[in-house]
Amino acid sequence: MKLFFDFLPIVLFFVAYKLGGGVYSFNGETYEIEGIYAATAVMIAATLFQVSYTWLRHRRVERAHLITLVLVVLLGGLTLWLQNPDFIKWKPTAVNWLFALVFIGAYLFTDKSLLERMMAEHIQLPIKVWARLNLAWIVFFIGSGVANLYVAFNFDEATWVNFKLFGMLGLTLVFVIAQSIYLARHAVEISK
Repeated sequence: MKLFFDFLPIVLFFVAYKLGGGVYSFNGETYEIEGIYAATAVMIAATLFQVSYTWLRHRRVERAHLITLVLVVLLGGLTLWLQNPDFIKWKPTAVNWLFALVFIGAYLFTDKSLLERMMAEHIQLPIKVWARLNLAWIVFFIGSGVANLYVAFNFDEATWVNFKLFGMLGLTLVFVIAQSIYLARHAVEISK
């Protein structure tokens, strides 16, 4: 159930996109909203709901959900404001490349990689393994950005939206499973 709740904004984005936009009236004015912009507005609202509900229910919110909320509101808000198809297509690549830069920066300018900071209290790994995992994530984020651009600018919008949801999710799951298999060979679980 938690997994579904975590992916709820993405699912609602996809549903809203598939249902398309529409013609709406507000204060006597008629507006036509394209599917991608309606879906973006739905995703912003769903992410706000997700974080608010989690806070009200548990009095805490996971850091990943807060980061997602900031990115969705900021980039989704820019999407709705600019309404530029190129901006929309570049956005996932920019986010992936930003994550790659964060992983690179943490590795170069701190004493531990970002992965080691997040996972070291749960598993012990040799320094070389942490470095390889960090490099794997950097390559994955850069590759995901390149794949997004290829699909975004060589296929129609509907294919790109499907790729963003199913293709990128599938690639991420395959990558995480491969990384888990690699981790299992080297990890020593810390019992508490």
